[in-house]
Formats: sequence, structure tokens, C-alpha cells
Amino acid sequence: MNSIETLTEFIGWCTLINIGFLLVTSILILLMRTAVSNIHSKMFGLDSKDVLKAYFHYLANYKIAIIIFNLVPYFALKLMGS
Repeated sequence: MNSIETLTEFIGWCTLINIGFLLVTSILILLMRTAVSNIHSKMFGLDSKDVLKAYFHYLANYKIAIIIFNLVPYFALKLMGS
């Protein structure tokens, strides 16, 4: 990483990849909720409702992590570079 511009571009791509992964995961959980929750409830010995709560917590925590570790540093670097 030679410059702020390079680091900004890197974190920008990381942000896009992570947001894309979050969107794909959210859409798959919405569309295939029953099938996926049945598989995971059998794998981990949990109730189907507990698995759905775990999905919600996973998506919420992942979104917060994206904001803290990708989006905020990207905006900070953009401000520094301008």
C-alpha cells in the first residue's frame, strides 16, 4: 500500500464485496428459509425458531462489522484524500 488512494480503493472494494455477500446471504435466507433452517436445525440440534433467530443475529452482526471495519474507514480515507 503506497498511498492513501491505494488504501482507499482497497477498502472500497472490500466494502463492496462484503455488502454483496450480505445481500446474497440475506436473499438466500429469505427465499429458502424453510429448507435452510431445517438443514441447520438438524445439523446443530436446534429448534427451527432458534435457527431463524441465529440467522437474524448473524446478519445484524455482519452488517455492523461491515459498517465499522469497512464503510467508516472508507469514508475517513475519502475525507483525508480530498
